[in-house]
Amino acid sequence: MAIDKIQSESINLADNFAFTGTVSGAGGTNTPSFMVKQTGTQNISSATWTKVQFNSEVFDTNSTFDSSSNYRWTPGVAGKYFMYLGLTIDDLADSKRIYTKVYKNGSGVAESLTISSSGRTAKYSNNTSFIDIADADDYYEGWIYHDIGSAEELRTDYQTIFMGYKIIE
Repeated sequence: MAIDKIQSESINLADNFAFTGTVSGAGGTNTPSFMVKQTGTQNISSATWTKVQFNSEVFDTNSTFDSSSNYRWTPGVAGKYFMYLGLTIDDLADSKRIYTKVYKNGSGVAESLTISSSGRTAKYSNNTSFIDIADADDYYEGWIYHDIGSAEELRTDYQTIFMGYKIIE
């Protein structure tokens, strides 16, 4: 016998349920989504904003990250997105700064700052994360700025990443 209506008072939410039919209106997917990293060397000049050249895709569900020339992600689907940019530089001297910024359609939308601690020269990471509403044709890019005084290399592999995914609503 099929049940066509369930009253909330008759369900124990601590029980487990096995559905044999079709369940609709529940769940969703976090696509499109992407994660890219930098595997090659990129020198970052001091005191100038530089676009990060993410050259290796970890995943790209809709094949919308351009890792060949523009190093940008275009969602292709309108919606709300969680975005993350994480960049790391070695040997940041006393009281020097690293900024990371995500640009949307050529304008900054999220920025973060790390200032090195006094008396410590070490690897420093800077991370930026935010939620944004995007149209299908918007694009996002990762940028970095530092004031170390000489060109520095970004750390590679999973220490320099850019990612995003659609939020299920």
